[in-house]
Amino acid sequence: MAKHVFVTGGVVSSLGKGLTAASIGMLLKNRGLRVAMQKFDPYINVDAGTMNPFQHGEVFVTDDGAETDLDLGHYERFTGETTTRASNVTQGSIYLRVIEKERRGDYLGETVQIVPHITDEIKRTMRALAKPGIDVVISEIGGTVGDIEGLPFLEAIRQFTLEVGRANVITIHLTLLPHLKATDEVKTKPTQHSVGKLREIGLQPDVIICRTEKSVSDEVRRKIALFCSVEVPSVLEEKDVDFSIYEVPAVLHRQGLDDIIVNRLNLDAEDADLSRWKDMLDVIRRPKHSVDVALVGKYTDLADSYKSIFEALTHGGIANHTRVRVRQVSAEQIYDEGPEGLLAGFSGVIVPGGFGERGIEGIIRAIGHVRTERIPYFGICLGMQCACIEFARNVIEKEDAHSTEIKPDTPHPVICLLSEQMSVTKKGGSMRLGAYPCRIAKGTKAREAYGQPEVFERHRHRFEFNPAYRMDFEEGGMTLSGVSPDGTLVEMIELGDHPWFLGTQFHPEFRSRPDKAHPLFASFVKATLEYAEGRQQGALAAQKR
Repeated sequence: MAKHVFVTGGVVSSLGKGLTAASIGMLLKNRGLRVAMQKFDPYINVDAGTMNPFQHGEVFVTDDGAETDLDLGHYERFTGETTTRASNVTQGSIYLRVIEKERRGDYLGETVQIVPHITDEIKRTMRALAKPGIDVVISEIGGTVGDIEGLPFLEAIRQFTLEVGRANVITIHLTLLPHLKATDEVKTKPTQHSVGKLREIGLQPDVIICRTEKSVSDEVRRKIALFCSVEVPSVLEEKDVDFSIYEVPAVLHRQGLDDIIVNRLNLDAEDADLSRWKDMLDVIRRPKHSVDVALVGKYTDLADSYKSIFEALTHGGIANHTRVRVRQVSAEQIYDEGPEGLLAGFSGVIVPGGFGERGIEGIIRAIGHVRTERIPYFGICLGMQCACIEFARNVIEKEDAHSTEIKPDTPHPVICLLSEQMSVTKKGGSMRLGAYPCRIAKGTKAREAYGQPEVFERHRHRFEFNPAYRMDFEEGGMTLSGVSPDGTLVEMIELGDHPWFLGTQFHPEFRSRPDKAHPLFASFVKATLEYAEGRQQGALAAQKR
């Protein structure tokens, strides 16, 4: 029987339950255990696909085409395991399944209720990942204890624990210890109330992890243990890290969290060896180089809108012993003020994905600037599409070129709707989603980076490069370096006469890992480093003259 770890949160949201759950997964896998991870989200949306990035952050896409919460990105990056659509369960999806069963008559006329029908469906999804070969299933419960929408999930945990036995379950509660600057005190009362709420539901946490700005004293630990009915060694701190989120597993390991879990669940585990992870942290702390990269996007008011992009750039930096300093630049601001001043001093520019008209012309202006100034450029999804539009307008003289997403009546639709999308009317879960193969041309920067002729990458889009313009683009000097195996879809573009100018229709950031950077991000960071060094040498030569 697989064991189960449940991670809940209290006091406030956004404490880092996803990072904590991912760190637990990393620590247990490091000890030779086979783990599976899932996120329960209390919102009524069926999935994250139609949610505004400003509210919820990025949409993470799995190989099997699920549009999920961004925490699944943390799971994959920390554990190296590939998640699936079973790894993200929303309350909306639970209710949808129950209602569909009721409509089919599966309940034989019963009155359908939250208990037992909704909770039974939640428990079914908890068991779904406990397949043969899996030692531990780690389930993160989104939201905050006390939220009305989270109650069915907590009730399901209570029932599930009784069914499988307390010896097979451990509950870990992440909570906030606020620091009052006026009195220089760390306050435990919010944590006590949060645990009290859990206990009202019938759940007693086995471990309490305290998010805090200041170190937790032994006195505070004893107080929390006393009032929350846990052992003192099971009160841990998760202090704000100095350099990187990848420090969190090491912080928790030093306090013995993985030992607590292994002993509590009576798991047959290997000794921990974090030497490789610590070597990686040393590179992050003491890089040999640093570069500045501009992220030009539509959703720059919330960093989580591009979470995987930021992490993949960090991974590319690790691969090159380089600290990548990323600054977000609003595409609308570039349109208003021009790219010359706003992009000055950067050694590379990246444009991530997005939807809709807002900011498009600013992105196109930025791309024109980096193309002519020969600054390394990486365009992802929308970033590739805008690069095609800019190239069509300014190189092959298709002045009114555009995407039919933005301008349906454009005379030069270099970006158009996928043929398979023509009859689609529903928004949710209906794009080209998940991993698809891409064939890479010889002699290209993409082939050099990947080192192989074919790769699988994850997609999330409705529009694509219009094949009617392939010859115009190739004659104009653009290389269509990646295509679908049947040759019908253009997946990658690049400029051979540019130091590094590459675009992908897919999202390579979803496959990047801290200890195994995605090849394209590693190559991009290397190009920005070479550009920065070249600029520095040019400045020194100018001074000597």
